[in-house]
Amino acid sequence: MTVTVRPATVADAGLLHRFSKDLARFEDEPDAVKATPESLARDGFGPDPKFAALIAERGGQPVGFALYTFNYSVWTGARGIFVEDIWVEPGARRGGVARALMRALAQACAANGWRRIDLNVLDWNPARGFYERLGFRWQRTWLAYRLQGEALEQLARQ
Repeated sequence: MTVTVRPATVADAGLLHRFSKDLARFEDEPDAVKATPESLARDGFGPDPKFAALIAERGGQPVGFALYTFNYSVWTGARGIFVEDIWVEPGARRGGVARALMRALAQACAANGWRRIDLNVLDWNPARGFYERLGFRWQRTWLAYRLQGEALEQLARQ
């Protein structure tokens, strides 16, 4: 069955939320999603969108999504995409859904002059091999760091 990819709309906010919760459970973080369908509708589709998303469908049914933000590299002198979340329902895996989502992101980059796609993958996730087959390369010398929660608030108060 053919996979189609389309831009998410505000009507997809509930679907994005459900897929995000499914992804969080897969990553052993079932309580991590703090966004709501309402906050996703506001933040992704209002006058100043904070993210964009794609929906993959097979047979007219949604089976996956990719949610991304933009970055900018002084090295490339261009904008790029950071894939925050990508999810394919387990029953739809190995059917070209993730490839279709990544191809759509690459096509958006090519059409808009954006120069790269970045993403993070958990070290135990078997999807690492998929990304490497697409041409992604693990940035072995780069370590991801994150400041959040109380540590972020404490630094802001200093």
